[in-house]
Amino acid sequence: MPELAESHSAEAPSLAHLKSATIRKPGLDDRGSVFFAAIEMTRMPMILTDPRRPDNPIVFANRAFQDLTGYTEAELVGRNCRFLQGPETSRETVAELRQAVEERRAIATEILNYKRDGSPFWNGIFIGPVFDEAGDIVYFFASQLDVTRRRVSEQAFRQAQKMEAIGQLTAGLAHDFNNLLQVVTGNLELARGSVTSDRAQRQLANAAGAAERGAKLTKQLLSFARKARLEPRSLNLNALVLAFAEVAESTLGRNVSVRLDLTPRLPPVTLDRTNLEMALLNVLINARDAMPAGGTVTISTAPVHLNGNGKARNLPPGDYVALRVRDEGEGMPPGIAERATEPFFSTKGPGKGTGLGLAMAHGFVQQSRGRLEIETRPKTDAAAGGTTITMLFPAGHGASIEEEPAEQKAVLRRGDETVLVVEDSDDVRALAREYLESLGYGVLTARDGEEGLDILAREERIDLLFSDIVMPGSVNGLILAEKAQSLRPDLPVLLTTGYNEDLVAQGPATPTMDVLGKPYRKAELADRVRSALDRGAKRMPAPGEPHHG
Repeated sequence: MPELAESHSAEAPSLAHLKSATIRKPGLDDRGSVFFAAIEMTRMPMILTDPRRPDNPIVFANRAFQDLTGYTEAELVGRNCRFLQGPETSRETVAELRQAVEERRAIATEILNYKRDGSPFWNGIFIGPVFDEAGDIVYFFASQLDVTRRRVSEQAFRQAQKMEAIGQLTAGLAHDFNNLLQVVTGNLELARGSVTSDRAQRQLANAAGAAERGAKLTKQLLSFARKARLEPRSLNLNALVLAFAEVAESTLGRNVSVRLDLTPRLPPVTLDRTNLEMALLNVLINARDAMPAGGTVTISTAPVHLNGNGKARNLPPGDYVALRVRDEGEGMPPGIAERATEPFFSTKGPGKGTGLGLAMAHGFVQQSRGRLEIETRPKTDAAAGGTTITMLFPAGHGASIEEEPAEQKAVLRRGDETVLVVEDSDDVRALAREYLESLGYGVLTARDGEEGLDILAREERIDLLFSDIVMPGSVNGLILAEKAQSLRPDLPVLLTTGYNEDLVAQGPATPTMDVLGKPYRKAELADRVRSALDRGAKRMPAPGEPHHG
């Protein structure tokens, strides 16, 4: 190495070496010194460039730098460092580096560079000028550090924080919107039963259809926020895909063919079938839209065992089942792939998507203790492109249960018992009262938990407590249910919510408690109220457990 002299800077030695250095003997011919040996043996990548030559080329690169980039010394020497840059390299960072070099001052920054094989890496770089004794610049020294792992971890942490914040906001909006939808759908249902005009019936049916689409939208929002109420049961994933194939083919259209690649003898998975089918459908629609000219979508299943690699995927070690959807589309650039699961983020044109498809699938998979992964390859002239969406679910044990859901009863279940309705929304409370009274029940109402406790204390005949979960004040629905059953241990409780199952799961494990999601129809309310009354104090699913009421 060139022989060092005193620092060009007048600062203290502990700080001056960070900015510049001065050498007595420029030149790289004598490489037999201990300093050259140290530079070649160190794991810190280092290079020297010569600003006195045209384009400031590299004149020395140690072996650590060659290992980092994949280039040999012969391929490096004589070239400007810019050849390490690529399509995702920040132009602002490049401009900062150029300005520092022009001003002959030190700079420390991080830049996205590319290795010889085309793979990107984050390079933590320090560049400092080297002067001769006359004060003329003779070299720029640059040390490097691969900081990719730290950058990826920081980016994942920031993304998780952002998604959590969006999820909390989304869930709150969905809860309030579900209360509004409950009033809209309920009154439309009542109105359709009281008008005879065909035209009015059509108009009400159109309004009811729009409300149903609104309810589906809020369900997707809650699925994204991992706050949807799930009813998981043991499923055979292969059987589900086979049963869903006809729906998939009709959805994807004539230009897209569906290929199945199902691994036999898969272990069962415990999932909510409806939400799984919705997630699969959303992923398939995205695959179709990625191939406007047509192509093949492959749906495959396979067992996956995670051991030491589970931590890297934020999953505990163990056995999983993978459900994959692969398309032959254009693929996604890295920036698009990183945001693909954000709600309302869409590359489709206006009116061609809500941007909730992958967000809903991502939230559902996470809520099911799994992981959604995106692998994408942009299409090039030399290689085919495409995207693979993988949903990993924990594997279960034993045989799967493939029960068909029971058909809904055509006759509304009625009764003559007394129901205490506790609901802070005046409109929802009035609707619930009208529903129940039309079914023959006696109804008492309260605006909040405190008023509900007062009524429970003074009214002798109350056969069922029907309460909203999220209410203002110190007594929400969960606390009300707990206190009510301490007063009346045999009192059945039916809770309702437009929000999330987490609140229920954190509540008291009361065996006579059940939950009805908003918005609900009159028939659903009739069935669940009658079931709660018939069960009475018999064992019911505890809060957070699957129920089939």
